Amino acid sequence: MGAANTYNDIEMAWLMKLRTVVARLGEMDCERWWNSDGQLGPQGASVLRRGLPRTHHFAQARSVWTIAGLRCAQIFDPPGAVTLWRLTDALEERLDVLWEGWLDDAASWRPFFERVARLKHTDVPTALKDFDLVTDDEIASGAKIKRASDGRSIMVPGVFDERRRSVALLALSFAAGSQGNLVVPHARRAGA
Repeated sequence: MGAANTYNDIEMAWLMKLRTVVARLGEMDCERWWNSDGQLGPQGASVLRRGLPRTHHFAQARSVWTIAGLRCAQIFDPPGAVTLWRLTDALEERLDVLWEGWLDDAASWRPFFERVARLKHTDVPTALKDFDLVTDDEIASGAKIKRASDGRSIMVPGVFDERRRSVALLALSFAAGSQGNLVVPHARRAGA
């Protein structure tokens, strides 16, 4: 893993995969958290493949990330916080810089996206573990985080430090929701 592909200890391809798996789990044909119906599934691929034959998987991912981010902001949007869909500017910029290179190498990403499309189970920790995106220790830590009394959010403890563990806990905390009931994970931004 080269320095060009990391920020702090976050490998950017890992972040892209983590977001994409959670985005798929939240679709209407899975957990029904946001209003995209199988866009990251086989149906979405067949629709977008016609217009974007080489890069349709990335278009699918970016689209559902956007939908998920907007839905989370509708439910709970605290000032001075980060979510899985709205991290720090530095992380988001790093991800954008690498995006173009991934588009150039879209064929090597195909197996990942095809596997995401086949995703059926909706248990967040299990799915992330099956994709080798979280560790057992991260899963155990995520299970200890409690939902806020408002029932709409769950706050990852501490200040968001732009490190892998913090991002993994944001993703794992989506498990606090249930089918049709989105609970928005967030963390306090440094300086907020």
